[in-house]
Amino acid sequence: MAGTVDTRLAELGVTIPQAAAPVANYVGYVVSANQVFVSGQLPLADGKPQVLGKLGADVSVEDGVKAARLCAINLIAQVKAACGGDLDRVVRVVRLGGFVNSTPDFTDHPKVVNGASDLMVEVFGDAGRHCRAAVGVPSLPLGVAVEIDAVFEIR
Repeated sequence: MAGTVDTRLAELGVTIPQAAAPVANYVGYVVSANQVFVSGQLPLADGKPQVLGKLGADVSVEDGVKAARLCAINLIAQVKAACGGDLDRVVRVVRLGGFVNSTPDFTDHPKVVNGASDLMVEVFGDAGRHCRAAVGVPSLPLGVAVEIDAVFEIR
């Protein structure tokens, strides 16, 4: 039987993939007491990087938003794995940390990371409202445009 969050994802037309395996010496998530700390997730689809490049140069804000949304889908995949497949165990999205591969003069980092923030609210409702950081960086793994990490509270 699908839970409330799974039903909402279906209504949104969002498919949550299997949690991606780490590509280096770390784990995808750590559960500590009632919190799940999720490692930075890239905009991967079918294991392949999507939206490569820099905001302010060769990536539009709109494509950056799409990349951030894909990162959020992959964050949800990790927390789903941490919760044994039951996303209804998520009590709150506590924090997102957004990293935007950008030129030094790019200043729309918050607009880009909204792609992830908006999805969290769409999926989890008020429990999806969170604090966050949205910062520019000179490069990201695999040349992707966005990377996002998260902290979730679970029951």
